[in-house]
Order: sequence, then C-alpha cells, then structure tokens
Amino acid sequence: MYELIKQDGLARRGRIHLKNGVVETPVFMPCGTYGTVKGMMPSDLLEVGTQILLGNTFHLMLRPGDVQIQHLGGLHRFMNWNKPILTDSGGFQIFSLGEMNRISEEGVLFRSPINGDKVELTPERSIDAQANFGSDVIMVLDDCTSPDIKKDEVRSSMELSMRWAARSKEQFDRIKNGNPSGDSKLFGIVQGGMYPALREESLQHLIEIGFDGYAIGGLSVGESKEQMREIIELLLPNMLSDRPRYLMGVGSPEDIVMGVSLGVDMFDCVLPTRNGRNGYAFTTNGVVKIRNARHKSSEEKLDSRCECYTCQNFSRAYLHHLDRCGEMLSAILITRHNLYYYHFLMTRLREAIENGTFRTLVNSLIEGWKKYD
Repeated sequence: MYELIKQDGLARRGRIHLKNGVVETPVFMPCGTYGTVKGMMPSDLLEVGTQILLGNTFHLMLRPGDVQIQHLGGLHRFMNWNKPILTDSGGFQIFSLGEMNRISEEGVLFRSPINGDKVELTPERSIDAQANFGSDVIMVLDDCTSPDIKKDEVRSSMELSMRWAARSKEQFDRIKNGNPSGDSKLFGIVQGGMYPALREESLQHLIEIGFDGYAIGGLSVGESKEQMREIIELLLPNMLSDRPRYLMGVGSPEDIVMGVSLGVDMFDCVLPTRNGRNGYAFTTNGVVKIRNARHKSSEEKLDSRCECYTCQNFSRAYLHHLDRCGEMLSAILITRHNLYYYHFLMTRLREAIENGTFRTLVNSLIEGWKKYD
C-alpha cells in the first residue's frame, strides 16, 4: 500500500496506492464534511491539485444517510469525485459535541444536532457507514480527550479507544471477507492525550491489532505547539515505516512543514477553506487579511509568486471590495487560492525531499512567513 521513494533526514517522499488512485505524499487533504469542499466545484479541486478528500462520517450518516449514499452508488459517485476519499470515524464529533452525548463501552449515544433524535454510534456502526460510502481509507472509532484532563481519565479514554479499535478491525474484516472487491484500507488512531507513556502504549496496542496505516489523533485540540511537537517526535520513530502516517486535524503551513520534517505523510485541516471564507489568505509572505483597509486600493495580487486563478486574474482591491460587500465570490476566490497554495506547498516539499534540499526549502519558507499582514 505504501511505497517509500526517497528520504531526506526524517522527511519521507512516498506513494499510497488506493483503490481509486495513487496519492503522492506528503499530501494535504481538504475537508469535504458534507460531501463537498465549501466554495469549490469538483473540477476546481482537480485544477488546484487535490489528490484525496476527507469526508465526515458523523454528518453524512445523519444526512442524507450512509444507506442512501450507498443506494446512489457510493460517496464518489454521489459527489462526482473519482479520486480517493478518506472518511473520519465520527470520533472527533464525540469530542466536539461533548455536552450532547453519553459514552459507554458499547459506543456513544448522542442527540442529533439536526433534529434532536437519539443516535447511537458504535465502532461497528462507524465501519458499516464508511463501507457504505465506499471510502478508500476508513478510520476506526476513537475517543478524543482535552489536553488538560487528568492522567487517569486519559488512560481510561485511551484504553476504551483501543478496545473500540479492536472491534473496528473485527468489523472491517467481516465486511472485507464478504466483499473482497471492496479493497478499502483501515487506519488505527493513536490516543493518550499529552502523556507520552499513554501515547506509546496506545501505539503498541494498535500495532498488535494490525492496521494498513496509523494516525495520530487528539492533537490540535488546545494544546501548545511544544506539546504537539513533543508527541509527534515521540511517536513517529516507533510507527511502522512501511505504513502511511497521518496527523489528524493539524494543518497550518508551519505545522505541516514541522510534521513533514519529522516523517508525517498525510494531513487534513479546515484552515485553508474556513480562513478563505473569513478573508484570510495564505501566501509565501505570511497571511494576508483582505479585510484590512490597506488593501482597498491595492492592485497587487494576493501572492506575487502564485499562479492560481485568483492571483492571475484579481487584485487585492477587488477581493477587499467583494469581502466588504459580503459577496460569496470573495470566499470562493480566496478558498481557491488557499487550496492551491497548500497543494503547491506539498509539491515543493515532495520535490525538495527527492532532491535532497528539504532543509534549504524549509529555511526559505520560514523566512518568507515572517512577514505577516
């Protein structure tokens, strides 16, 4: 499944072979929560360089429903996307909707944020839903914790996640044995909060169960940058080198470069799309806040080094005007730029690893980002 092409220090240049295509790594995955990346047509995603999307199991199983999507030909056909899709398990929603759910050994019972109905999500139900979607990469159900809770609570949560991981694997194998042509891949998720020993224990449990890839979950939930780096540095040397390594929900350009430098292969984050909708553009010279009055009469493009559609056709003044008027085109154009920027960043990182110039590129990127708007 994973093919290592070149390594520069700890940074890895590889390929992930999936049923709907080959993914060049390191890779960034835009978030298509409801079966769409906000503000982007599928053709636009292809144009900016998207290789693989992330879909949200929790939201899609509630609306329109995983069985409905299966009847309509699967998620790829439903959203007209013929490249790979990774779906999360719904575990993060257990965390983010904490006041609306009750966790037990069996799974989690929660109130639907749509209509208040009671919904039960178990490891088996999550795997079934992702199989109905036809996902290329399926994630196990896990329980995510805040960075500031006590160690005994984190241990209890981590151990529950490991039992859920084993049940997820059993259900995945049952489905796969009944449908050998499915050929989806299953990833385990390391938990354990900010406690190194619990993280190491979690990873060892997952390796013993055996997965196609391994993800680091429970980061970017309020911890410091130092804590995040400490956990990543701890785990990556012990992750299997012949499997993909996925850092979940972490995705500022600085964090991506840090992750790649330590050996991460896959990233996802809402930042480029969410920030695009709020007038924040990522550039080689840091973040441009298009709402600032200084851009009102600027004929500059967002990024002088960018070749995306937005930068080739529109000025900062025009984008500032659209944003001030509440026009949706502003969000669309800045989102398009941001995703192009992210994918081009990943291309540059891949090329630098192949050429043995990774550290030189990183230093150049960091120097450029020092100029913030």
